Amino acid sequence: MLRSLELRIGTPPRRRGGDPAIVRALPDDPEASLYTLGSLVIALLQVQDEAFSPPGSFDVVSLIRDTTPINQAVLVLLVLFSVASWAIILQKHVAFKASERDTHRFLDVFRKSAKFSEVQAVCPSVPATPLVGVFQAGYAEMNAQFRVTGAHNPAAGAGTTHQGPVAARPILKSLDGVDRALIRAATNEVSKLEKRMAFLATTASVTPFIGLFGTVVGIMIAFQRIGATGSTNLAVVAPGISEALIATALGLFAAIPATVFYNHFTHRVKEFAAAMDDFALEFLNIAERNFT
Repeated sequence: MLRSLELRIGTPPRRRGGDPAIVRALPDDPEASLYTLGSLVIALLQVQDEAFSPPGSFDVVSLIRDTTPINQAVLVLLVLFSVASWAIILQKHVAFKASERDTHRFLDVFRKSAKFSEVQAVCPSVPATPLVGVFQAGYAEMNAQFRVTGAHNPAAGAGTTHQGPVAARPILKSLDGVDRALIRAATNEVSKLEKRMAFLATTASVTPFIGLFGTVVGIMIAFQRIGATGSTNLAVVAPGISEALIATALGLFAAIPATVFYNHFTHRVKEFAAAMDDFALEFLNIAERNFT
C-alpha cells in the first residue's frame, strides 16, 4: 500500500534552473506543498475505496433461490403470515378511524335529541360506531317492556306535548332488563371490534419460532457441508449460515409489526368498551328518569 501511495503521489514539478533534490527539500515552497498535499489526499481516497469496496453485492434473491427446499417452505410461510397480518392491520386501522368518527357524530345526535325515535332514525347513517348496536338493543328492550295505555313506544318521551287529552306515559317493567340488554349488546360489539385480532397475536408469538426452526435447519445443513468437504474454510461455512439467518430475520420482520399493532388495537378496543359503558349508564339514567 505504501508503494502504491508513492506511485500515486509522484514527484512535484521541478523549478527551472534548480536542483530537484533541493526543490523537494524545501518545505516552504508553496507550489510544491500544495501539489504534494493534493496528491496525498487523492491517493488516500483511492486506497480507501479499494480497501472497503466489497468484491460482490449482497443479492438476497439469489441467496433465497439457492437455499434448501425446507428453508424455502419456511420463508414462504413467513411471507404469508406477514402479508395477512399487514392486511389485517390496514383493515383495522381504517375501521377504527371510521368508528371513532361515527361515535362522535352519534353522541352529538343522542345528546341533542328529545326523543329516542329521533336517535333511531339517525342510526343507519352512522353504522361504524359500536354505540348504535348498544342503543338499538336498549331501545328494543324498552319497547318490549312498555305497558301501553296511550303511547306505543318511547317516542313520546319526556318533554313531548300533545294536543287534547294527555296520553299516559309508558312505564318500564324492569330497568334491570334494559341494563342486561345493554350489557349483552356491548359485549357483542366488543367481539366485533376484536375480530381478526387473534391472528395478530398468533403471528407475533409464532413467527419468531418458525424463523428459528428455519435457522436451525440451515445451520445443520451447513455443518453437513463442512463434514462432506472436510474444510472449515469461511467460503464453505458462510453461505449456509447466511441462508439460515434469513429465516430468523423474516420471522422478526413478521412478528414485530404484529406485536406493535396488536397492542395498539387492544388499547383502542378498551377505549371503545369504556365509551360503551359510559353510554349505557347515560341511557339508563334517561330511561329511569322518564319511564319509571
